[in-house]
Amino acid sequence: MYRGTLAAGVMGWLIAWAVQADDWPQWLGPQRDGIWRETGIIERFPPEGLKARWRRPVGVGYAGPAVAAGRVYVLDLVPQDELPESGFAKGARVRGQERVLCLDAATGKELWKHSYPVEYRISYAAGPRCTPTVDGERVYTLGAMGNLLCLESASGRVVWSKDLLKDYNATLPVWGFAAHPLVDGDRLICLVGGDDNRLVVAFDKRTGQQVWAAESCPGDFGYCPPMIYTFGGRRQLIIWHSRAVLGLEPETGKRLWRVDWDIRAALTAPTPRQIENDKLFLTSFYNGSMLLRVDADRAEILWRSKAKGERPNQTTDLSSIMPTPLIQGAYVYGVCSYGQLRCLEWSSGKRVWMTMKATRGRYTPARVAEEDEPAETERWSNAFLIPNGDRCFLFNEQGELILARLTPEGYQEISRTVLLEPTNRMAGRKVVWSHPAFANKCVFVRNDQEIACFSLAATPE
Repeated sequence: MYRGTLAAGVMGWLIAWAVQADDWPQWLGPQRDGIWRETGIIERFPPEGLKARWRRPVGVGYAGPAVAAGRVYVLDLVPQDELPESGFAKGARVRGQERVLCLDAATGKELWKHSYPVEYRISYAAGPRCTPTVDGERVYTLGAMGNLLCLESASGRVVWSKDLLKDYNATLPVWGFAAHPLVDGDRLICLVGGDDNRLVVAFDKRTGQQVWAAESCPGDFGYCPPMIYTFGGRRQLIIWHSRAVLGLEPETGKRLWRVDWDIRAALTAPTPRQIENDKLFLTSFYNGSMLLRVDADRAEILWRSKAKGERPNQTTDLSSIMPTPLIQGAYVYGVCSYGQLRCLEWSSGKRVWMTMKATRGRYTPARVAEEDEPAETERWSNAFLIPNGDRCFLFNEQGELILARLTPEGYQEISRTVLLEPTNRMAGRKVVWSHPAFANKCVFVRNDQEIACFSLAATPE
């Protein structure tokens, strides 16, 4: 009798936990905007740190997890060959198995996995890049070599698949396929990079049949995820590739407008952000930032960076390589080329303040930590910014989670704790470069060895 009652109680708690909590089903969360909207979240971390609810071994990868309907989905690579020491190793080829893992969100128990062979021919050959996109009964994944899959979310059965290199004669980006797929109605929209005006492709999400294809871009087309915003009362698919920023009709792929912008090394990774109802903010490592005014069928440049390069003394606004900037009121917050967390006036790009505190941590050498300006060794230093209420969670590359307030007056750190060890060595130092997921009043994080879940609830659950 006791065992039955206990089992029923545990099952009831698990069901309630899954039903009441918010999900993080895709890149940047449920609304694809990087905002965590759950309430009842911890005010500061305990002095002894956070205890993991669970940890589970995984392979290597930069892909962050997705959390939906009580399940966690994550991509990894189990390499057959030794990984190169440097991300810029010439001619490196890494064979192995790319995998889609599905875990129980409450316990970390493996529910299913799907794997397929790959041979990486890319820089930073340490696993897939894209967060899974969960859409009810289906989950969509995109591997580093262009393997696009539609799987049953409950079982892992393959519904349909595409090989973008073979099926679309796509160009292989230097850093692999990294643009997180987007579900829009009955369509799955992907940055494919194919020839014959097949840069962007909308697939029927149920069958994989091509609905439309549009645009072209010679060479490396970039890494920016497709986004949909409304400008001038019109829904617009924003595509940022290495030659231009585009507004397309999501239903047809028809071009509405184009603004040319040649991006060095095709570094179009940070997600473009809509500001108010008619502006679009973009930032890139070498090129700095740009602000557009967008209407229903046209766009114009309001200002463009005067940066002369990516080095600290050459940047003028924000030159971000990975993290998506955060827009709050009249200001934009983001991480610049050498780890500088900066606050800008978005209307002009004028810098309000800068700090190195968010990207530095327990592994920063003391002589570097004493300086206000970044060191040469801090190139590409990173932290992801996720607001929650009037505070912001920052997950930095040293595996630390920081709770802080970001205001025009400055950076106010409230608390920080260690979640994971940095394990990836390809940047010349150990880093964690995968975006966390925030769901079920928890944070889900991974490195190249494990994925873990930590409760961030204000009261024990």
